[in-house]
This record gives sequence, C-alpha cells and structure tokens, in this order.
Amino acid sequence: MTDKPEHLPERLALLADVNAARFLSTGVLSGHEAPPYIALNKITEPVEATGARAEVVAVRDLVDDVMHLYREDARTKADAWLAPRLHAALRLSRREAADSGLWNFLALAVAPDYVVWRHLPTKGRDDLPPMVTASRFSGAHYTQAFSRLWWAAELFRNGSDYRPVQVACGNQDVLNTVLRLDIIDHRPTAQALIRLVAEGKVGTGREVNALAVVTNAAASTLMYDVLAEDDEWDGGAFDAWVEEADSAPPVPRRILPAGPDDGPVPSSAVDALAERFEQFFEDAAVRGRTEGTDFSDQG
Repeated sequence: MTDKPEHLPERLALLADVNAARFLSTGVLSGHEAPPYIALNKITEPVEATGARAEVVAVRDLVDDVMHLYREDARTKADAWLAPRLHAALRLSRREAADSGLWNFLALAVAPDYVVWRHLPTKGRDDLPPMVTASRFSGAHYTQAFSRLWWAAELFRNGSDYRPVQVACGNQDVLNTVLRLDIIDHRPTAQALIRLVAEGKVGTGREVNALAVVTNAAASTLMYDVLAEDDEWDGGAFDAWVEEADSAPPVPRRILPAGPDDGPVPSSAVDALAERFEQFFEDAAVRGRTEGTDFSDQG
C-alpha cells in the first residue's frame, strides 16, 4: 500500500491534468507504487496564494488524522469528518478551487496514500488487482478525492455552519448524485434538499436519487431562485475569511470549525422549497411504492 511521501513539498502547487495522467500507472492506482515525487514536482507550477494558505502541512495533518480515526471498513464515514475541515484549512476562493491542477497536486504529491486508503475497492476486475479509479486522482470536481469534499463543504454549508455538510457527506448518494446538479448553486435549494435528508424523510440511495431526479427535472419549469429568494451574498465577508488564514487558529478536530461568515440562508426560503421538494418526492415512486413515476433507477 502507498506510504506517506517521505519528503513533502512545503507549498501547494498546480499539476496540469495532462501531466497528472502521466503518473497514473497501474502501480499507483493499485497502491503498490508511489508516484515519482521528484519528477512530478519538477513539472508543477506555484499557486498564487501566499502565507498559510499555500502551506501543505495543515492538509497533510488532517489526512493523517482522518486515516487514524477511521478504520478501513468505515472509510465512507471519514468524508463527513474531513470535508468541513479541509474547506476550513485551505480557505480557497471558488476561482482557485475550480483549478483542477490544485487537486491533482494534492492527490499525487501530498496524499496519494489517502486516495488509495479511501477509494481502493475491495476486489479487482477481470483477475486484476483492485485499483482506484483514475478520476479519484484527477477528475471532475464531484469525483476527485479532495475536490469533491471541498465543493460539498462549499455548496452545502449554511454560512459559517458546517453541520449541513456533515449530513451531505454522511450520505454517499448525496455526494455521488446531488453534488453533480447545477441547482445546488442556489443556496436555498441545497439547504432544502439536505433538510429532507437530515429529517429522515429521504434516506436510502434510491430515495436520494429519486429526489435528485425530480427536483432537477422540476427546475426546467420552476425558477427556484424566484420561488425562494436568497439574500445577497456577502462576498466581502468571504474574502475576509480567506485573507485571515495567516492568523487563524488550527482547524479543530473534536468540534466543527467555523466557515466564512457570509450569512445564513433565509429560513423562509428553505421552508418554502423543502415543502415543495417533499411534495415532489411523494409523487416519485421508489421501490416499495405503487404510485407515481419510477425515478429510482435514474440519475
């Protein structure tokens, strides 16, 4: 199994997708070999961020802690612990987080052992050894091992409150299905969906997938941002949170950190959409139901 890199880079960097692909050998994907760190670091580019935001150590410490806290048979539970803390430790702008080069670098140069630990399947295919899907190292924002957690934290947090993130990341179908939907860029929509999960009204994989399908389909005719208007986003508060990275205390392990204080989602907006989404869900047939349209195998 891949070991922790012996010589960690001190600063974050960018590793282009085309270059990352060169290092995704069978040995790396199976965890039997470590990436060639020296060669890899020679073709990276520095990030624009300076100070604490560009340091690797905080992320590496979180990775070490999460692998220590969770057994291999409970790896999926690690997402809910790591996502809010990764977001709080990195303090990225959305523009910075949209650069896949950063996530490629974290996965291959900083914590390839985590990617293997978290995403290595128990069995291989066609008599091959088990291998991590390449997109966990370098892939879409909703698939890549680190970006999926950061974006889940960014899109499901309620202002500075990361508790909805724990709910979202505690359900793999939310991460695998709902995180792909453009509708969750609308904060009340994201919070309404998570409320139904948190309240136990939607829980199983089939139920989450059905809810995702019907709410996404309804968005083609209903304007959620009109039905449930969000407050104007306080970009200044978010920018201040990013800039305060140098003076911020270490990310706590036993309690949730505080995210950017850019304002909570209006509760009235969440109430309105949660009620509507619950009605949509009641009309969506899931296995065991006899009425409605069967969306359970879609999405």
